Amino acid sequence: MHEFARVTDVSIYSLEKLIAETRRIARDYRNATGKPLGGVSGEIAQFDACKQLDLEPVPPGTQGGYDAVGRGKRAGKKIQIKGRVIFDEERSGQRIGQLKLEQEWDSVVLVLMDDHFEPFEIYEAERDEIVAAQEAGQSKRAKRGAMSVAKFKAISQLVWTREFGEENEVWDNRSGS
Repeated sequence: MHEFARVTDVSIYSLEKLIAETRRIARDYRNATGKPLGGVSGEIAQFDACKQLDLEPVPPGTQGGYDAVGRGKRAGKKIQIKGRVIFDEERSGQRIGQLKLEQEWDSVVLVLMDDHFEPFEIYEAERDEIVAAQEAGQSKRAKRGAMSVAKFKAISQLVWTREFGEENEVWDNRSGS
């Protein structure tokens, strides 16, 4: 049974329905107010990453700097999950949430969602790649663990797409292969 279901005592089907309703409410709220509904994209991203990449979310309140533990080909891997809704692809400078560089984790997964809060791509970067990018960054933001979506995509691997699901042969942004 999926950890989300154990934590909330609802079936996976019920949780899927709740997440679908959350996507609708978040979309309607943004359409009505012009502002995002705070905190929702991160919860949706965590659900989507766990579902699409076979991850087990850590129980609520768990300390450690990571959101999920891998199963299958990611078995035992401690993973931070970040989410970003892309409302305007032309807008530059979009950032992901602060990375917890001082805490224990192995990789970061970034779930990119469309304006309906549906995932369209998931990228994964290993800790050493992120640390190297942060050390190379000269800005105060970089030193605090902040990173742009474009920078994250440049140092990561595309591991899932809406069209093809989880990538069997991971597409590596750095080599263009």
